[in-house]
Amino acid sequence: MKNHEIDYKLYGEEMQCVEIELDPQEAVIAEPGSFMMMNDGIQMQTLFGDGNDKGFMSKLFSAGKRLLTGENLFMTVYTNNASDKRRVTFAAPYSGKIIPLDLSILGEKIICQKDSFLCAAKGVAVGIEFQKKLGTGLFGGEGFIMQKLEGDGLAFVHSGGHVIEKELQAGEILKIDTGCIVAFTSNVNYDIQFVGGVKNTLFGGEGMFYAVLRGPGKVWIQTLPISRLASRILSYGTGNRKEEGSILGGLGNLLDGD
Repeated sequence: MKNHEIDYKLYGEEMQCVEIELDPQEAVIAEPGSFMMMNDGIQMQTLFGDGNDKGFMSKLFSAGKRLLTGENLFMTVYTNNASDKRRVTFAAPYSGKIIPLDLSILGEKIICQKDSFLCAAKGVAVGIEFQKKLGTGLFGGEGFIMQKLEGDGLAFVHSGGHVIEKELQAGEILKIDTGCIVAFTSNVNYDIQFVGGVKNTLFGGEGMFYAVLRGPGKVWIQTLPISRLASRILSYGTGNRKEEGSILGGLGNLLDGD
């Protein structure tokens, strides 16, 4: 293997964290802000990009690509400098599931949502995956610019809500909201399709486009994208409480002092 070989253990149900066990001189890379705790003897180092690039210009280019995906310019590397095993733990930023991906058995490449990467064995390359088709680029929304994880080690991504794993057969098609995609293997074909119909477009409430995934390959789907959760929280925070009815809703606002 080119990448470091790490062991792990998941804790929790809907608010999960992953504990990574590192042998001496093994290392794991992680997104800034995902760190939870670690044993003494592990050294933390902040690097441009994912730490795989050689030379200043290469590192700068890698950091620029990460900026396009909305991620931090830096990546944090945790290395076990002790003489025996040590552990470091990372937590997902919101409620959902952490998905372990063994790249060595998944074609050594996974395409995932730009905000879903959590951590990976050192040596896994974290880059961007542009969708080549014009329609996908213009209307893909959250799915336009995605991340790609390449290597033969373990990587961990997180989803919102519950995660569903589907195995698509050759030619099998799955139509899905772009925000509900967590990750898929590189052999899955990805495109954007117009919903169609005036009523569907104006009043459907699901957006004008959805993603079309064509097998063969594996797809990981989340039930609650963070964008959908944030939108719902914002609407409740700025609007009237319609679910309580017109009379009870007004009474509730009076009791609350509104």
